[in-house]
Amino acid sequence: MGIGKYIASDTFIVGGYAWAVYFYPDGKSAEDNAAYVSLFIALASEGTDVRALFELTLLDQSGKERHKVHTHFGRTLESGPYALKYRGSMWGYKRFFKRTLLETSDYLKDDCLSVSCCVGVVKSYTEGPKTYSIPVPPSDIGKQFGKLLEGGRFTDVNFEVDGERFAAHKLVLATRSPVFKAQLFGPLKDQNTQCIKVEDMEVPVFKRSSQKDSLRNCHETVALLHFIYWDALPDMEDLVDLSPKWASTLMAQHLLAAADRYALERLKLLCEAKLCEDVAINTVATTLALAEQHHCSQLKAVCLKFIASPENLKAVMQTDGFEYLKESCPSVLTELLQYVAKIGEHSVIASGHGNETLPDGCDVNGRRVKQRVH
Repeated sequence: MGIGKYIASDTFIVGGYAWAVYFYPDGKSAEDNAAYVSLFIALASEGTDVRALFELTLLDQSGKERHKVHTHFGRTLESGPYALKYRGSMWGYKRFFKRTLLETSDYLKDDCLSVSCCVGVVKSYTEGPKTYSIPVPPSDIGKQFGKLLEGGRFTDVNFEVDGERFAAHKLVLATRSPVFKAQLFGPLKDQNTQCIKVEDMEVPVFKRSSQKDSLRNCHETVALLHFIYWDALPDMEDLVDLSPKWASTLMAQHLLAAADRYALERLKLLCEAKLCEDVAINTVATTLALAEQHHCSQLKAVCLKFIASPENLKAVMQTDGFEYLKESCPSVLTELLQYVAKIGEHSVIASGHGNETLPDGCDVNGRRVKQRVH
């Protein structure tokens, strides 16, 4: 085969890592001038400082059991394991056996060699039967921070919303939100860091006469603080005097805008997922506007698909939310029209028969066809 060229075994798994045996019939190093065969075990998967014990055995095929064994397994764990640093790291012998002796030995039979390989991966601990049972409660750090907020102790900053004040802790706010961190501790921090005024964030709300109470900024602030301290969404029904469906959707819309404003990425994703679940005729247009304004690509795609379906389109266009969408995000209407056209094309193709030619120059199977001139 040539010096440095090898035959590799199939990979096998030990200790969560892949391994392979490499055999060099003409040796691995040019300096040996093909006088020896080389045999190695190689790490065939990614790994860093994988500690392992190895054993390579060249089997005596005459039945005399005079095997040639090279092993690590007799060594202590303190000094024995060999550390492999990266994929392709090897352990073995460049001068495993002299080639001239091997060709006339009992290890060779019908031009074949038989090699036994053993790998033992050393773990950093030893598992055994447990003789104890100590129940460990789940983490309640969110609950502890929530109690800190509810207790009102050690607060050093207030939110002012529509004349109402909500006490909080600067360090907690700054830890959770990079926007609050800059606002409270950054080089361009507000002069009055004792009070944060929350102005109207212009989150769209339906203008329905049957809706008694629209969402107020104080509700939004309560929910925002709840998430910052508890790392969970509050019960929407407790905050808003609306039906559960309306409360969930409208509060999620408000919180999505607030999360984007204060760079609370997890809250933003939670709201996006919630709104994807609650897409409905009456709310989808305002939700689509929010998705466009706050760069929520998955939510936007869900809303476009919902509106563009033939059974929903007319009903959505009659809602107040659709009027808001046209005013605030006119570019989205172009995407919506493209989506509707795409659905229309698919329905025409699906219902076509024979080889009728469609207006876009395709037959019903989607193939390009040459138009006839009459």
